[in-house]
Amino acid sequence: MAKAKGLSYRGAGVDVDAGNRLVELIKPLTRATARPGALAEIGGFGGVFDLAKAGYRDPLLVAATDGVGTKLKLAIETDRHDTIGIDLVAMSVNDLVVQGAEPLLFLDYFACGKLEPERVGKIVAGIAAGCREAGCALIGGETAEMPGLYQADDYDLAGFAVGAVERDRLLPRPDVAEGDIILAIPSSGVHSNGFSLTRKIVQDARRKLDSPAPFAKGKSLGEALLTPTRIYVKSVLAALKATDGIKAIAHITGGGLVDNIPRVLPKGMAAHIDLAKIPVPPVFQWLAKTGRIAEAEMLRTFNCGVGLVLVVAYARADAVAAVFAKAGEKIFELGRIAGHIDPGVRFSGKLDLGG
Repeated sequence: MAKAKGLSYRGAGVDVDAGNRLVELIKPLTRATARPGALAEIGGFGGVFDLAKAGYRDPLLVAATDGVGTKLKLAIETDRHDTIGIDLVAMSVNDLVVQGAEPLLFLDYFACGKLEPERVGKIVAGIAAGCREAGCALIGGETAEMPGLYQADDYDLAGFAVGAVERDRLLPRPDVAEGDIILAIPSSGVHSNGFSLTRKIVQDARRKLDSPAPFAKGKSLGEALLTPTRIYVKSVLAALKATDGIKAIAHITGGGLVDNIPRVLPKGMAAHIDLAKIPVPPVFQWLAKTGRIAEAEMLRTFNCGVGLVLVVAYARADAVAAVFAKAGEKIFELGRIAGHIDPGVRFSGKLDLGG
């Protein structure tokens, strides 16, 4: 009688050889993100970073972790995986730089039901591109093939970033005061928040992702919605280096303007925002109209066109704006800081949601 064939890890759905091929595939991508302080090559048990070689004298470490939410579903459904890695990096490094920290290193976690090295290679290429844009080194990560937990083409991503800031340059500063100017830097679109609602709007409107985008000429709906999250690291670090006028910065992510601005304000201070000053991108006008979304819901779900909010000393506002303009940022004034018994955000005017 023929001897029964024994079970194997590959037979259970996990291909170790595919994982090894992936490591070799992405090594050139990680090497391209090298920077002073990054010592080890990917493939070891952990990444190594030398703070002294990065030039810090009295540093504080700042760490952040995030994912890209259900924007992943759009990447999977459209089979577009080349920019979702940029989103992954952006969501963490933007959280570092708004605290005044320079992103130094990044690690990623990828989990799937079936490992396809070529597809993962595209994702990691996006991660590497984001790291280069942020000036941080991709020094490691983890790939987990978990059949039975993830179905078909599903996968998940998480990112982890570590940065450093000199102790006396940490943001937000405690001297945010009445009369400070609130400046804003535009977003590139929906970024990586609110996609459960976005997908619901698309589904209810019976729009196909490969149909033309009503708000972006020459692009499909899926392509336009996958526009990657902007990375603000270089322009913010340049402004922090050139001027001492920036007191606080808020990254406008989940919770929108309503929940994120108060996170950087001291007790007793409120942000007065003129909504009419926001140049609302067409994608948000389309989402609001198609989904019949109220302004209050838009403000708490989406960035509505605002990527970063900066609190700047009144006397230094022009100098700060000039540095950002030199870096190519279309910065605009959004409001003022005022003392208030109930701190938070106070809105005036109306968002231009297209009627």
